[in-house]
Amino acid sequence: MTDNIKALVEQRYAEAARRVRAGADPSCCSSSSSTSCCDPITSQLYDASQEGELPEAAVRASLGCGNPTALADLRHGETVLDLGSGGGIDVLLSAKRVGLAGKAYGLDMTDEMLALARENQRQAGVTNVDFLKGSIEAIPLPDNSVDVIISNCVINLSGDKDAVFREALRVLKPGGRLAVSDVIVRGDVPADIRRSMELWIGCIAGALEERDYERKLRAAGFIDVAIESWRVYQAEDARSFLTEAGLDVDRLAPDIEGRFASAFIRARKSA
Repeated sequence: MTDNIKALVEQRYAEAARRVRAGADPSCCSSSSSTSCCDPITSQLYDASQEGELPEAAVRASLGCGNPTALADLRHGETVLDLGSGGGIDVLLSAKRVGLAGKAYGLDMTDEMLALARENQRQAGVTNVDFLKGSIEAIPLPDNSVDVIISNCVINLSGDKDAVFREALRVLKPGGRLAVSDVIVRGDVPADIRRSMELWIGCIAGALEERDYERKLRAAGFIDVAIESWRVYQAEDARSFLTEAGLDVDRLAPDIEGRFASAFIRARKSA
């Protein structure tokens, strides 16, 4: 992650954590934003039974674009790592799935989010969890130590995705699985339009075109790569945000419709 992108991401998520602790909507961009710009991306990702298992703050702090715990097919006794764990919702859900014989790690670079996640862990009474401070480009775990890696709309924020994928492969055990939710770009989008849509999707995002995403995973050494778009965004979804930014949504609509999506990405380390 380049230094300027890393600083912006850290600032955004630190603010989101502070807002959650204050009982406010973490929203997307800033406390002054009048637009909940990550909705519909972050909405309706978890069912009521999952939300009922966790502290309210863990649910409200979710700024993801999917539900990787449903995607990952976690098994009893496995070790799971969540890249960019935020308030801890996916880590806590994973810990319950793998049971006390398993382990769930959450990795985040933001002190405020780590503090929030540890408080959510305490309230949830979950013991088989460890939240680590660090970068997803330099994971502070040994080689071949993790069965499953999950992530929820975080890899797109990294300025060095190749490093993220290399590190993910390194810490996975032989045969280990990657199961992440992320934002992707489908086809070509003009640079200025892409930047505006990325601002809407994640305030600061570097979403990969889906063929580039697959190519980078394979270049890192992953096999059995599969990308499934499940929530495709239209111009109307971003109308209020783009209008606030001074853009003519109707004129831009042909360059936006169906080009951005939340996707489930699966891959595997060779056994």
